[in-house]
Formats: sequence, structure tokens, C-alpha cells
Amino acid sequence: MPTEPLSRGRIVAAAIDLIEREGADAVSMRRIAAELGVGVMSLYNHVPNKDALLNGVAEAVLSEIEFTDDPGAHWTDRVRVQARAFRQIAHDHPRSTMLVVSRQLHSTAGLLPVERALATLRSAGFDGADAVRMLRMFIAFIVGSLLREVGVTPAFAPVQTRTIRAEGVDPALFPEVSSLAPLLNQCDHEAEFDFGVELLIQAIAVHSGRKEGTR
Repeated sequence: MPTEPLSRGRIVAAAIDLIEREGADAVSMRRIAAELGVGVMSLYNHVPNKDALLNGVAEAVLSEIEFTDDPGAHWTDRVRVQARAFRQIAHDHPRSTMLVVSRQLHSTAGLLPVERALATLRSAGFDGADAVRMLRMFIAFIVGSLLREVGVTPAFAPVQTRTIRAEGVDPALFPEVSSLAPLLNQCDHEAEFDFGVELLIQAIAVHSGRKEGTR
């Protein structure tokens, strides 16, 4: 069976595979060439440097987001769907997703999720300033959630099932931590994510109501 010709797509796919196995720190042009069984200089015909390669990884991962929200649905439903769509790529590419949130992309793939989110908020009646603030708030929440899920380590360790080790603490010094240890020692990431999204949506709705009440 003939070998598939070297292309930017093959190079980016190899980088994603390597990142998922060993983390972003493992990526180098030489290592990717070895993974593909080609000379390192041949990569530069398709990708100019490592930075461009990492941008390509981020763009490839973002392009897999499936926007299934109904433009005619209520804005709260659209926000839920969009937030979950982004979280889904974290399930598919957990380590590569951390690369996505660490890079500023100006490509179509990078800007499409931003455009979609802003359009949803603007169509709900929020002004430009509020829409941008809300988008940043959601991004901060999603990034924080993903960091917790994949583990905050240089290589972005696998998903953790808990975030705080609370067993064996002194109940006299930490009565609440001690009494809630069973809850602190477990974490359903999907449920936690949905809970956070709902809180943000409710806060935004309250904010909107207060602004309308002052007019």
C-alpha cells in the first residue's frame, strides 16, 4: 500500500497524536519528522516552523467543534449547546485542547466560535460591551474547568476524578472540610461543568433584568 504523500494535514495530525500521548512539550519538528518517517527538512515545505505547527494543531481541533444550536432557539439554550460543543473537543483531544486555549488564533477556525458566541449574545439584546464581557467570563470558566479536568501539569496529565484531597484532615481545625470530605474527594466533571454553565446563564439573565429595570 503506497504511503500517503506528506502534507500539512498529515503533519498536523501527527502532532495532535503526539500531544495526546506525551503532551505539547514533546513536540518538535525533528520529533514529528521521526513520527512520520521523513526527513526533518521536508516538513518545512508545508509548515514554516514549530509555532505555525502548534497553531495548526489548535485550528484543527477547533474545526472539529460541531455547532448544533438552533439560531431560532432562546439564547440560553444556544449558550448551553455552544459551551457543551467546546467541552466535547476536550473529551476528544484533552491535551490538545489546552493548547487551543493558550494560543491566540486569527484564522477562520479560531474566530468562528467567538463570532458564534457574540452573535448569540447580541441577538439576545445585550450591547457590545456586555457581550464581550460575558464571552470572556464564559471562556475563563471553560478554561478553568478544562484545567481541572486534564490536570494542571506541564504535560497536562490525564483526567482526575477529584480536585481536593480531604481525607485525614483534623476536624477540629477544618470542620467543614472534614464533614464534606466525601463530596470533596469526588468530582463528576460533566455535572460540575453543567452546573457552572447554568449559574453563569442565570447570572447573565439577572444582569439583563436589572439593566432593563433601570431604563
